[in-house]
Formats: sequence, structure tokens, C-alpha cells
Amino acid sequence: MLTAVRAGVRWISIALLALLILTPLAQIVMRGIFNVPMSGAEELARYFLICLCFVAASYVTADGGQIRMEEFQFLLPERPRWMLQVVIEAAGLAMYAVLFVASIHTIRRNLDNQTATLEMPFWIFMGPLAVGALLLCVEAAVTLVKTWRSHRAHAKQTTLT
Repeated sequence: MLTAVRAGVRWISIALLALLILTPLAQIVMRGIFNVPMSGAEELARYFLICLCFVAASYVTADGGQIRMEEFQFLLPERPRWMLQVVIEAAGLAMYAVLFVASIHTIRRNLDNQTATLEMPFWIFMGPLAVGALLLCVEAAVTLVKTWRSHRAHAKQTTLT
């Protein structure tokens, strides 16, 4: 199940990246060749960037691409390093949970609002934050459980994604 969700997140992220590239390109073509500017292209591109950042964050976390100061951790003995890793994962889970709750609360309080140019409902505009925070909670919880159950520190691993 989690593998299917991760694959879906990956493909959605690729589609969002394509949309993020194509929107300014379409604006350039429409304005430069046809002399007809696309109204709201900047806001739409900004929306795709926001969606991409928040949705893809869980994929980056699952892949081990978040900053963890692994070089510093590697200097610690095994047991303190494991405890530090548990604390880091728990703190990440807590932060993502607060972000998720805050995003839901913000969406609930602004259901009648909309964006300025595209007049997009606020819940659609803020939805990627809530979805991304929820996905980050899941990935952080999975990582925390794996770290806790292993009872030993992860080896130093630097992943650049």
C-alpha cells in the first residue's frame, strides 16, 4: 500500500514539475508570438510550485534526502547516535503533525476566501500543504518505527536527490 502511494506521489510530482515548466513557457509563447498574455499565469505557476514542494517532500523524505547532519552523527558512538536519530525522527513527526493540524485549521477558517487573480477557492490553494504535511507525517512515522525497532543507529548515508 505504502509503495503504491509513494509511486503515485512520484508520478504526481513529475506531472507538477512538467506543469511548472509548461505554464511560463505558454505565457511566453502567448505573449511573444500571439501578443495575447495569459491572465493568471504567474499565480498558476506559483500554485504548481507550491504543490510540487509540499507533495514531493514526502518522496524526498522516504528516499532519505532530508538534511540530517549525518557527518556529525557518524562521529558519535553507536548508542548515542541511535538515540539522536530517534529524537530527530520524533521531532520531525511532531513538526509535520503540527503543520498538518495548522493547515487544516487554516483551511477550515477560510472556506469562503479565494485567491486574487484566478479566484481559486482557498481550500484548493492550501490543499497541497495539508496533503503534503499528512504524507510527511506518514513517512516520518514509518522512519521512526524502523529506527526504534532496529535498536541500532543507521549507517552514515548521504543521499542527494
